[in-house]
Amino acid sequence: MARRIFTYEGKKYDLTAKNQEELAIKVAMRKRDIDEGKVAIGRNMLVKVWFKEFMKIYKEKSISPETYDDYLSRANSKILPLLGSMQIKDVRPVHCQRVLNEMSGYSKTYISKTYNTMYQMFKRAEQNKLILSNPAADLEMPEAEDGTHRAITDAEREITYKVAETHRGGLWVLTMLLTGMRPSETASLQGRHLDFKCKSITVEGAIKKKDSRIGKTKTKSGNRSIPMPEELFDKYKALKLGPFDYVFKNEDGGHLSKTNMGVMWRNFKREMNISMGCTVERNKLIPVNERMVKKGAKPIYLVADDLVPYCYRHTFCTDLEAAGVSLNEAARMMGHKNIAITAKIYTHASQASFDRVSEQINAYRNKAKVGVRVGASPVTVAK
Repeated sequence: MARRIFTYEGKKYDLTAKNQEELAIKVAMRKRDIDEGKVAIGRNMLVKVWFKEFMKIYKEKSISPETYDDYLSRANSKILPLLGSMQIKDVRPVHCQRVLNEMSGYSKTYISKTYNTMYQMFKRAEQNKLILSNPAADLEMPEAEDGTHRAITDAEREITYKVAETHRGGLWVLTMLLTGMRPSETASLQGRHLDFKCKSITVEGAIKKKDSRIGKTKTKSGNRSIPMPEELFDKYKALKLGPFDYVFKNEDGGHLSKTNMGVMWRNFKREMNISMGCTVERNKLIPVNERMVKKGAKPIYLVADDLVPYCYRHTFCTDLEAAGVSLNEAARMMGHKNIAITAKIYTHASQASFDRVSEQINAYRNKAKVGVRVGASPVTVAK
């Protein structure tokens, strides 16, 4: 019996054969298979290798490119950083549970989709006898945010601004981020709604879900005026719109439909991914961490698939809170019928608002201490 342990393309392999001649042939064939991209399916393969095979065999021909990209996004941002370097046979439920625990605070939809991706991957491994049972079969769901929307991260804000500079949908995305308008409200925006003298934007309409016609806003409170952001003033001015020209148009010059906005958003998000370092092969996004990168290089992941246009409106509300805008005024600017809706978003305190409150409390307490020392103010002890 002959045996050879060797390293090829950064990975270690252990092969055996009846004799040295046969072993040499097996080694040569293994290297050839690696060079041609063939993968030896087995219980010792890494989770990240199995995931790639899982996507290629079970998903590539059965789902849309957009859904395929979503699978990659969830895996590369949440699953593979924790499980990717483990051999598939060694993964236990506790490891999968850690993946979900790290997602505490994300939306229920995003957590559910990530769990489903992980479950399907290991279910197929179980069917192929690579593992005895599915380690993701019975897990506890972490606490999640209500609803499906969230504020964007600092990194997402940065990449949004970068892509918006050149993308055809850039002004549309920035309008949601800097004015808090609902996506449906942006579609009804016309030149007559832009007041450059008062630097304000009037919101008085929205497209309807069923037929994409322009109708009333979601509620009466949706009719409102919003300060025109300085960042958008020149951009709107440059459009040279007539009173009834739409700010955001379709190919025929009419207002955007739900379909138009969906297509534009998917393309904008795709450009965000590419700007982050991803490449495109056969109409599919390939994250940079799937390629040969130098050891120790920071992996770049795909944009999270729970990033949707409505997240920018949510971000506008949290920005108001961080800027110290009162709850009543914020509710008016958001077009909320009930102030409780705004208050619910305001509970997601930003670091800026947290620091501001901390400074205010410390300043008050320091002032109180001075008063105690110099006798400037009486001290009342609560009973």
